[in-house]
Order: sequence, then C-alpha cells, then structure tokens
Amino acid sequence: MTANRAALYSGHCYPALIVAHAVWLYFRFPLSLRMVEEMLAERGIGVSHETIRRWGMNSGGTYAAEIRRRQTATGDKWRLDEVVISIAGKTHWLWRAGDQHGVVLDILVQSHRDARAARRLLRKLMKRQRRVPRVITTDEWRSGSSPRMTRSPISQRHRQTPPQTDVDE
Repeated sequence: MTANRAALYSGHCYPALIVAHAVWLYFRFPLSLRMVEEMLAERGIGVSHETIRRWGMNSGGTYAAEIRRRQTATGDKWRLDEVVISIAGKTHWLWRAGDQHGVVLDILVQSHRDARAARRLLRKLMKRQRRVPRVITTDEWRSGSSPRMTRSPISQRHRQTPPQTDVDE
C-alpha cells in the first residue's frame, strides 16, 4: 500500500502519508471536511477543507473501495427491529436491521407500518447485501406475521420473539 500511496500522491506538496490520512478520515468516519481540517490542525498540519475535498475527489474512490474490501462479511443471522419516532409531529416507524455481530446493515424510516413496509425493508436489505440470510428474527410485529409476509421467500427462516423492553423492573 505504501508504494501505491506514493504513486497516487506523487504531485502533491504534502507528504503522501498526510494526504492518505486525511482521505481515510473523511471516508472511514462520518466526518465533515471541516472536522477533518480541524483534526489535522490539532496535529499542526494546516490544510483547508477545500484541499481535503479535492484529495477526496481525486483518490477517494480508491480508499473507499479499500475500506469496503476490508470490512468483515455480514453474518447470516439478521435481526429486524422497529421503533416509533416522531418527525415534525407526525408518527413514523424506524426499521433497523443488524446481524448477529451487532453490525447495522440498514435503516429505513416510513410513515406506515404494514406488511408492505416490512417487505420493502427486506427487499432493500437483500438487494444491498446481495444474499439471503439463514435466519431472520423479528419482534412480534403485526406486520411481520401477516399472510403476505409469510409467503415471502424467507418465511421458513423467520423467527419471532417477544418485544424487548429497556425498562428495568
């Protein structure tokens, strides 16, 4: 990677290590360009956010692909959760999918709670993950146990558990 980094940043006035670190920070963590600028400034490196943006545009694809390649494979057991949230005074449902290792696979916010919404989340998940899980566990959703949901391709792998509460009794 060091040889690639040196070749990738041969024309920059900053050392390749600094450029690579700035691009890595921006693509690896949910940071803004100004936050990356401040983090580098704390280390005594004066770089503007516009320079970091250009570095990211020039070579960010390479680092983003490398980060995706290094990520661990998702587990074959998925857990789907739903939470009621309020956005601008209106009730919405936040659907979250994670694997057995605790990695969040996807999040979906919808204004309705029905079997169509549950199927939409599953379809989006399987399309994005490019595979079908071995087991899917949900809370005892009304939308998850509807006849339409049970006719889905994953109905044999679907388990329902009682909802978990965060309140200590």
